[in-house]
Amino acid sequence: MGLFGRRNAATATATADTAPAAGPERAALTGDYTIDPSHSELGFTARHAMVTNVRGSFTEYTGTLHLDGTDPSRSSASLDIVMASVDTGSADRDAHLRSADFFDAESHPVMTFRSTAAEALGGDGYRMTGDLTIAGTTRPITIDLEFNGAAKDPFGNERVGFEGRAELLRSDFGLTWNAALETGGVLVSDRIKLVFDVSAIRDAA
Repeated sequence: MGLFGRRNAATATATADTAPAAGPERAALTGDYTIDPSHSELGFTARHAMVTNVRGSFTEYTGTLHLDGTDPSRSSASLDIVMASVDTGSADRDAHLRSADFFDAESHPVMTFRSTAAEALGGDGYRMTGDLTIAGTTRPITIDLEFNGAAKDPFGNERVGFEGRAELLRSDFGLTWNAALETGGVLVSDRIKLVFDVSAIRDAA
């Protein structure tokens, strides 16, 4: 999976076509992994009042990865995020985000991602496409990922790490609440930036 340096489709295709075959180090990573929330972060950024960015994250989630180091197109990911765990550093704002104006967390307690395709972009870059479901609405999303490496931690766990970025329009998911500003514009941007920093542990054989 790969990310930084967003590329257009033509560049991505050309890079993938010329990417070298996976070496033995990457092939050895093939297997199933579970995301470790205590060493991972699922964050987002929204423009507020047209002048600043508000950042937040989700603190409760579960996820799995299947990595194929020989054929990255056979890799996959699954993620379930508890919407009530949203944390922007403001209790009032978090309560508003959980309400029917935004996530409607009582009726739709979980946001899900299920991958549908993956590709290598060359080097440490990968791209994963999948279905994202928020508040009962499902839309495709593309995530650019960067492989940060693999290591065995002091407790004997085999770990892999990825960073990722994506963007979405919240209106695509029916999240249209807003407020007009006297100076023009709106209170909350439609475009949301997603940022991922994931550490995953290989499942026991």
